[in-house]
Amino acid sequence: MIYVDADACPVKAEAERVASRHGLRLFIVSNGGLRPSPNPLVETVIVPDGPDVADMWIADRAGPGDVVVTGDLPLAARVIEGGARVVKHNGETLNDRNIGPALASRDLMADLRSADPFRQGGGKAFGKADRSRFLDALEREVRAAARNA
Repeated sequence: MIYVDADACPVKAEAERVASRHGLRLFIVSNGGLRPSPNPLVETVIVPDGPDVADMWIADRAGPGDVVVTGDLPLAARVIEGGARVVKHNGETLNDRNIGPALASRDLMADLRSADPFRQGGGKAFGKADRSRFLDALEREVRAAARNA
């Protein structure tokens, strides 16, 4: 299965294409505001409002053989610990070897931003190259998950 942490996710349609190509169930998880897909393989899951409710829903279900699409590093760490594979929206894959440094970097940047109110950058815009990298990475991770399941 593929789980998408769908709040502010720019690659839902791409995830649906990959899921359809492989005949996989796709769960689009958010706290609302999404148009359901007519695709029978896609299930839109609306969770109650609250901090990390969608993350908890995904983490409670994802396991070995599953792929999770998220940019949320704490969620990524939880599902990696449970055996799932993770692809970020920009095509970067996360695993047990790189999630620790990614979390440490996230925490360091949060500390730097809180110490300097003028350091509030937003990062670069999401573009075609990011979308292409995502599709390639998701395809690779889905195939790897199928081999290892």
